[in-house]
Amino acid sequence: MKSIFKNFINGILTIVPIILVIYVIYKTFMFLDSLLGNLLKPYFKERYIPGIGLLTTLFLITFLGWLSTRFITGSIIRMVDRLLEKIPLVKTIYSVLKDTVHSFLGDKKSFSKVALVTLPGTNMKSLGFITSENLQAFHEPLSGHVAVYVPQTFQVAGFTFLIPKEDIEILDVKPEDAMKFILSGGMTSQNGDKPAKEKSL
Repeated sequence: MKSIFKNFINGILTIVPIILVIYVIYKTFMFLDSLLGNLLKPYFKERYIPGIGLLTTLFLITFLGWLSTRFITGSIIRMVDRLLEKIPLVKTIYSVLKDTVHSFLGDKKSFSKVALVTLPGTNMKSLGFITSENLQAFHEPLSGHVAVYVPQTFQVAGFTFLIPKEDIEILDVKPEDAMKFILSGGMTSQNGDKPAKEKSL
């Protein structure tokens, strides 16, 4: 009986992560494919092949990216950009989305530095990510601080702390490894990875 139960547990540990990954990939694929796929299906009818919508979306994004480098179309896109940044309420949503995308894909990526912070009044420490090192433009007295985003375990929510630079230790850890460590509640540390090294800010 114990052997059967052990095999059942091993099956869960082996199969469930694979099934979940396949499910997430499938749902992501279906979502991206539906962005333009739902518009194309009436034209293709029975000949529509899953993936055409995704390929069309990728081509359109690439084409618009190329247009943004041209003089005339680039000027139009920049004009639309400035317009969206002036419309009340819309400018708030637009700026947040724009800054978020730039933080992951732009030249100056956020979440590229892993920070170790000490919780006030305790000896406990928490991992976070440097999201901004220039807070002076936001508020003059914060010129000696940096913004640190600390994610919560098992979810995408988190907290943003403004911490003095001297109270932060920068770890020589890959951001994706740090994120896995945080989101898993530290369980990824059981993989026997090398200890983190400190870096200067």
